[in-house]
Amino acid sequence: MANLMPKKVLCVCLGNICRSPTAEAVLRHFFMQNHLDIFVDSAGTAAYHIGEAPDHRSQKHAGQRGYDLSALRARQLKVQDFTEFDLILAMDHQNLKEIEKLHQHAKQQFSADACKAKIVMMTAQDPLRHNQAIADPYYGDAADFELVIDHCEAASQAWIDTFSKLTKS
Repeated sequence: MANLMPKKVLCVCLGNICRSPTAEAVLRHFFMQNHLDIFVDSAGTAAYHIGEAPDHRSQKHAGQRGYDLSALRARQLKVQDFTEFDLILAMDHQNLKEIEKLHQHAKQQFSADACKAKIVMMTAQDPLRHNQAIADPYYGDAADFELVIDHCEAASQAWIDTFSKLTKS
């Protein structure tokens, strides 16, 4: 992670209805709890669910842990995101590849300097799950949705630890 605290973070999965909105809500909660003024949003690499609320199962399980996803709506990742966000967090390796492809288009449309976003895995700072995917729960059961929240919480805490070191240096 660069020596600069991000001001805007984007969480990205495939459809933006399960993992990335959960990551958005969890990360936002952790940032607020730790008094970090960082904007958080989410998007999907695919256009499957644009405008839709998060999956009802994601909302249910997140809600049971105090995270409210109800106001979130799915959107697709766009080239402008690479100029607007400082940090883009991929939920899995396939989406990381898709994000990197779109990043190349963004650099052609704008410039490499304008496309400031650093692109990494959501788990990049998590010592126990370093760069591992957060599995898609869409075709799974309740335990899979709970696991997404567990992994998002662990990854969010790891980002808090990383950012706390930045503020001390």
